[in-house]
Amino acid sequence: MTDVLRRGRASLAFSFFAQGVAFALLVTRIPAIQDRYGISDALLPAFLAAVPILAGVGSVCTEQLVKRVPPSHVLRWSQPVVLLALLGVGAGDGLWAIGLSLAAFGLAVGSLDASMNMLGVSLQHRYGRSIMLGFHAAFSLGGIVGASLAWVGAHWDLALFVSYLPVVVVLLPAAFVGSRWYVDGTGPEAEVKAQAQGEGGSDGGVVGFKLLLPLCVVMAVAYIGDSTVSNWSAKYLQDVLGSSEQLATVPYNVYMVTTLIGRAVGDFGVRRFGAVMVVRAGAVVAAVGFAVVAGAPGAWVGMLGFTLLGFGLCVIVPQTFAAAGRLFPGAADAAVARLNIFNYVGFLIGSPLVGALGDAWSYRGAMLVPMVLVLVTLVYAKSFASEPSRYGDGHERPRTADVGRGSNGL
Repeated sequence: MTDVLRRGRASLAFSFFAQGVAFALLVTRIPAIQDRYGISDALLPAFLAAVPILAGVGSVCTEQLVKRVPPSHVLRWSQPVVLLALLGVGAGDGLWAIGLSLAAFGLAVGSLDASMNMLGVSLQHRYGRSIMLGFHAAFSLGGIVGASLAWVGAHWDLALFVSYLPVVVVLLPAAFVGSRWYVDGTGPEAEVKAQAQGEGGSDGGVVGFKLLLPLCVVMAVAYIGDSTVSNWSAKYLQDVLGSSEQLATVPYNVYMVTTLIGRAVGDFGVRRFGAVMVVRAGAVVAAVGFAVVAGAPGAWVGMLGFTLLGFGLCVIVPQTFAAAGRLFPGAADAAVARLNIFNYVGFLIGSPLVGALGDAWSYRGAMLVPMVLVLVTLVYAKSFASEPSRYGDGHERPRTADVGRGSNGL
């Protein structure tokens, strides 16, 4: 079983990596996509908003689908769809083609994100210690690779299809072969169901939205912060802090690198200090980062702020998924799928919110809004505790592995 878990961990990490590459290749080439299909500035927001909206639909559908098939099956077939849809974005001709490709990408991404994190939560439970941050570090690494490949394509003026084809040719078969070693059906949900069935009880845990709501809020505000960096860091540095056009491209790359570093070492922090402490520290560091950005006198101080944001925000999302699995051990898959929707809610809210406040007030002032929102995480930090809690009907939850401080893992 040790080898099975290790192979499962490696194959799932590769899936996160491949998704990071695909997502970065899409979002970093939006100007080229707009030019290729002749999408007007007025119409572009509709195309961009459709992806997270459909991803939310895909996540909802996955919650129902995993009642009939294991999450590994969903991931095995949704990842190729994402990669082929990316290729379709580069190969299409006409608005109908880009619309169809983005629709397929969005629906498949929702299923992919939900099923990946379901498997991650399940695998972490079997390890008995925090490993979720490592999976998301693989996603960050993929994002850096994808953004670098996109830069190469833009620098050499390569057609989108030419840029995307080698990536898909490499990642698609590798991900499909790696899917043979996914591990599922062994997490807290399966154990609780098995125990309930053995006792003649119900095998289905219930996800109470009231209990899940704090984690949903944390997920949304984390992605509001993340989308603020990805969509506004370059404009902020250039227009507000007076940097050069070249320097304005640096903050997002720095943010991605610090996100990778923070997630790579974050699991050690969770094992040593517990998830509650790490999430609280991340929220405080992120808030300080936004404060530094808002008050920065120049570009280099602004980049320091965006660096702090990477270190702060990077730990929150993975631990939110892990907390959902602990909070609902009898319905972990359903909890992760519902929580995943608020990933896209935050993405949809963040960029328009900062843009509207920047135009109506000032961009410095706009940066204070995600700063305040991320501090909401401190209010709900106890939801990340690994101690047993109670169901809405008063029945105590079975104790799950104390992943915050466990030392019995592999």
